Amino acid sequence: MSPTDTRRRIAQIVTKAFGLSGLRPGQQAVIDAVLSRTHTLAIMPAGAGKSLCYQVPAMLMPGMTVVVSPLIALMQDQFEKMSELGIASVQVNSAVPRDEICRARKKIGRRTVEFVFTTPEQLASDQLRALLASAHVDLLVIDEAHCITQWGHDFRPAYLEALSAMRALGTPTVLALTATAPPEVVDDIVHQLNLGPLHIVNTGVHRPNLSYLVRPVTSDTDKQRQLVELVRGLEGAAIIYAATVKHVQQIDDLLRQEGVPAVSYHGRMRAAGRAAAQDAFMNGGSQLIVATNAFGMGIDRPDIRAVIHYDLPASLDVYSQESGRAGRDGFPAQCILLFQRADRHLQTFFMAGRYPTAADFTSVIHGLRLLSSGGTLTFDEIRTATPAIGASKIRVMLTVLKQAGLIRERRGPRFEMTPRLFAESVESVAAAYDERRQRDHTKLEQMVVYAQTALCRTAALLDALGEAGVDRCGTCDNCCGTAIRGEAVAQGAA
Repeated sequence: MSPTDTRRRIAQIVTKAFGLSGLRPGQQAVIDAVLSRTHTLAIMPAGAGKSLCYQVPAMLMPGMTVVVSPLIALMQDQFEKMSELGIASVQVNSAVPRDEICRARKKIGRRTVEFVFTTPEQLASDQLRALLASAHVDLLVIDEAHCITQWGHDFRPAYLEALSAMRALGTPTVLALTATAPPEVVDDIVHQLNLGPLHIVNTGVHRPNLSYLVRPVTSDTDKQRQLVELVRGLEGAAIIYAATVKHVQQIDDLLRQEGVPAVSYHGRMRAAGRAAAQDAFMNGGSQLIVATNAFGMGIDRPDIRAVIHYDLPASLDVYSQESGRAGRDGFPAQCILLFQRADRHLQTFFMAGRYPTAADFTSVIHGLRLLSSGGTLTFDEIRTATPAIGASKIRVMLTVLKQAGLIRERRGPRFEMTPRLFAESVESVAAAYDERRQRDHTKLEQMVVYAQTALCRTAALLDALGEAGVDRCGTCDNCCGTAIRGEAVAQGAA
């Protein structure tokens, strides 16, 4: 098919299958790259239509498309959209009933589906990996690709496992998608995918309809007072983000006492409760949701008029991701940070336990060496030998040791020690996490500088994300001369 014929076919799919008048900026470039079998990283802001970038080329490619997503709710939405269009699709995740999983696997085995939507955990499993390896997968999509670096080394090591499983699928074209990726995250995605240089399509993250504001606060009581004041003045839907479950619960209690209707969402709620809260917010039953960062990825309610951060985020790229859920309809929206200097200590506390330390690696390797007798070990046996280290952190370290060739994973899963484990030091492996820890501290300091700057906040945010070209946005509190200085707040409180 000639390039002209391909473009004509793309236009037909966009208009007839998806009912759209045309492609948005950046979409054509990504689709062209995928169809030319080029491994691609697409960085496109919320609402830019990332899903279409794989849906369209998948319908022009002969084989199967596997979409790996961290969020089951997002996966369900994409699966339903494809099914409504009459495009054969299946989803494989922990929320799908066993009988549906069996039917999905049979369809994959018969190669009668166009799309397979799954999670990193499922792709990392031996069963699905083997099934897909025997199918004809010609496109592998990694949605929310920033999670490779944000979660893969943190509490969701299945991302690293899934990257290993990717090698078993043959040579599919890989498309990684994310809304925000500063230069160091891009570098880590490229490193972890290990596919060589990626073709990068970056449409920019600047969204002129978003106004960034910071409200300095002097105490928890002042923060609660200002939050209530802000919420009462809002028009339209809003998200309030808090850093901990405890803070979500406290805010929920506060709003209830003030007679402000809201729903709450956090990771310790039962699945049914989370689903009910999300449905209420997404369907307009509630205009306000209070949540941890467990809520948000893939949320496409277009009319969110404000995103309020009750606590200081860990970095400007995290803040960009979360605040970017406002104003996806293109109309003006506010991104407000309630800044208390003491909040910095909360993020520092989180950082202390985020990554494996050199002592953690030493402890795990010591346990492996003591247990090893030429055989293999289960995960539970390894965990029993290192009771002071959390299960998620052990999984991360085992994955890293596998990548370094110090252990091997066998079916079961069981882990086998290699001679290198007894001969080599893990200082270089542990040093990589020390670098990550230092980088996280640097990012936190950038976040604090953003909160205290008298310069354009949008420019500061874009600069941290590696995007230049904006000196004054004309919409943030500093540009508009409406910023509240911390000194003034302190004097007022006194």
